[in-house]
Amino acid sequence: MPVNVALFGYGLAGAVFHAPLIAAEPRMRLTRVVSSRKEEVARSFPDAIVSRDAEAAMADGSVDLVVIATPNESHAQLARDALLAGKHVVVDKPFVVDFADGSDLIEIARERNRMLTVFHNRRWDGDFLTVARLLAEGRLGEIALAEFRWDRFRPEIKQGWREVPRDGAGLLADLGPHLIDQALQLFGQPDAVEGDVTCQRPAGLVDDYFEITLHYGAKRVILSAASLIAAARPRFALHGTKGSFVKYGIDPQEETLRAGGKPGDPTYGIDAPENYGTLTTGTGRSSIPTETGNWRAFYERVADAILDGAPPPVEPAEALAGLSIIERVRRSARDGRLLRFTPAS
Repeated sequence: MPVNVALFGYGLAGAVFHAPLIAAEPRMRLTRVVSSRKEEVARSFPDAIVSRDAEAAMADGSVDLVVIATPNESHAQLARDALLAGKHVVVDKPFVVDFADGSDLIEIARERNRMLTVFHNRRWDGDFLTVARLLAEGRLGEIALAEFRWDRFRPEIKQGWREVPRDGAGLLADLGPHLIDQALQLFGQPDAVEGDVTCQRPAGLVDDYFEITLHYGAKRVILSAASLIAAARPRFALHGTKGSFVKYGIDPQEETLRAGGKPGDPTYGIDAPENYGTLTTGTGRSSIPTETGNWRAFYERVADAILDGAPPPVEPAEALAGLSIIERVRRSARDGRLLRFTPAS
C-alpha cells in the first residue's frame, strides 16, 4: 500500500519543491492538498482532493503523512495537530519559529510513535555533496576558513509574507536554516557565534542581509546571504592546509523544478561543466566535477522511515540545533557581541 500524503500549502514550497518530489517517489501518493489554488493543483494532480479545510485533511483516516509547506509561523500548530491526529509529519524549513515549540513536537512524535522530520533538502545539493566528499577524502587538509554564501540581486521588494514583519519572516529565517544546517553537518556544533543581521534595501521591512561567523577554535566558518549583490561571490570557498576549493553558482535542481522539469528527467541535478568548482593546491589547479544533486533522496528516506522503520532523513533535533544558532545570531546582532555556545548562553 502506498503512503497517502496530504500537502498543506501550494505556494512556492508546496508546488515547486514538495509536490514534484512526492510524485517522484513510487511508494507515495498525493491524495489531498489543503489550498485555495484548486485549479493549479488539478493541472498536476487531478485525482487529489483540494480543499481549504485543514481539519478535514487531519481527520481523513486514509492519510498517512502530512507535509507542511505553509508560512513559517503556522508550522508548529499544524505539526502538533497532525501528530495528535496520528499522522507522520514533514515540516518545511524552518522547523518552527520558537525553540520550545520544536522541543514539544519532538516529544509528541516520540510519545505517538510517529515519524517527524524537517525538509532540509539542501543536504542533497550537488555542490554541498561535492564539498562533503572533498572533506571526507582529506583533499583540503585541516580547514582554516570556510565560507558558504547565498547571494541574490533583488533590489525590488517581492510581494508575500516573507517580506512583512511577522514571526518567521526575513532572509535569516529563509536561507539561514539551510546554510547553518550544511555547516553543522560538516563541522558540528561551534564554540561560539557572532551575527550581523540588518535590512539594506530602502523599502525593506524585514532583514535582507546576514553574516554569521561560527568559531571552532581557530577555524572560522562564515555563512552569509544578501539581496543586493549582482556579481555573486563563490557559493562555497574552503581553505585548508592542503589547498582551497572554490565553487560558484547555485545547485540547479530548484531552477529545473521552477521551469516545470521533473526529478526523473535525465539531466536532473546535473551541474554544467562551466560551473564546476576549482581545487587549488601547491601542485596546481584542477576542475572538480560536481556531484549529481538528488533531492529525491529526502522523500525516498521518508518512505523508508514510515514503511520500514528506518531513521528519518533529517532528525528533528538536528533542525532544532540550527534554530538554536539562529536565536544566538539574533541576540549577537542585537547586542553586538560574541556568544559562547553553552547551554547557559
